[in-house]
Amino acid sequence: MEIAVAGGTGIVGRHVVRIAKERGHQVRSLSRREGVDLVKAEGVGSALKGVGTVIDVSGLRSMHTKKSVDFFMATTESLQQYGKAAGVQHHVVLSIVGVDKAPAGLYAGKQAQEEAVRHGDLPWTILRATQFHEFVEQVLDRASLGPTVLVPRFKTQPIAAAEVAEALVDAAEAGPQGFLPDLGGPRPERLRDMVDKYLRKSGKKRLVLEVSAPGVLWKAMRSGALLPAAGAAVGRQSFDEWLESRES
Repeated sequence: MEIAVAGGTGIVGRHVVRIAKERGHQVRSLSRREGVDLVKAEGVGSALKGVGTVIDVSGLRSMHTKKSVDFFMATTESLQQYGKAAGVQHHVVLSIVGVDKAPAGLYAGKQAQEEAVRHGDLPWTILRATQFHEFVEQVLDRASLGPTVLVPRFKTQPIAAAEVAEALVDAAEAGPQGFLPDLGGPRPERLRDMVDKYLRKSGKKRLVLEVSAPGVLWKAMRSGALLPAAGAAVGRQSFDEWLESRES
């Protein structure tokens, strides 16, 4: 199968590329690094020639609602428009568990993306997954103020990025299925605890402060509304196991 991976150099994307190649598929990675700009629709048409399936794991680093919606609408329009012209038969999209319960920030963008894919011209599959184990590194990178880390009060059920990638390649091979069951990790975690464990493992000393704020997204994070529902698919590797597998 000829597969194009939008966001193929990202946290999940690089695993998707690796797993798909290991299974014998012909894989093209679409990213600005590789001369494809999905937002500006540059290089998309030529990159999708001969492709049968697109796996979209593209993303952005922003919690701004308008930026998020604009980004995902632009990238989806590019993939749909040029995908249809190229004869793409299946559009697989990675979304986030709970986008329908917290229509703000990144979640608003992913919800807009889901709607665009559902009502687009390409047969589709959407997989909603929880945060990845690597999310803790993103929090430390973005929310550190000197020796202090501001951690959202967040109940999550983190999963290994590689396991999400495996599920996406499975979906590509199975053909269009609409919405798949949500995918989460083996057990719920408190983000504050994840950050504390990561810092201890890495030997770093930081003051960790748990914070919250008004708004629908913050409420969903602290209430557990973003945890997968009963009947969701469950990953294998726990956060503790992922942490132990990393070098200090």
